[in-house]
Amino acid sequence: MMDIQQIQELLPHRYPFLLVDRILEVEPGKRVVGLKNVTINEAFFQGHFPGHPIMPGVLVIEAMAQIGGVLLMRTLNVSAEKKLLYFTGIDRARFRRPVLPGDQVRFEIELLQLRSRNCRMQARALVEGKLAAEAELSCIVVDRESPNLPPGVPVAMGEP
Repeated sequence: MMDIQQIQELLPHRYPFLLVDRILEVEPGKRVVGLKNVTINEAFFQGHFPGHPIMPGVLVIEAMAQIGGVLLMRTLNVSAEKKLLYFTGIDRARFRRPVLPGDQVRFEIELLQLRSRNCRMQARALVEGKLAAEAELSCIVVDRESPNLPPGVPVAMGEP
């Protein structure tokens, strides 16, 4: 199990963009299970949507990526001081049910492939044991000192 201080040693994210509260299990090179407690105090609920708050799907995907980032950093045995992870793809994303204030989201991420600096992961978000979202995520690992990407590598989003 990892608490928030241990998570922050592995990820560069900070409030309000850190979307991980706890890591329950980590099997480096294989899988990770993490939690996000969703509260009405989240900044995004002010505008998404007034009177009908729903966690934006893109933030559910971002939480998946951050938890996957914990898995990769533990697998590579590095810290956020040395390496960064950049999204390079999101495939087969599906949203099955909304994530609402009061929900506790359990994220289960499985490492599918890690070759050199490239990674693919299968991610699932569950609320009360029911599938809320799923996606296949791709990323690339870069040195924090010189975060240049190889030519032709598309980057869909910032660091997971």
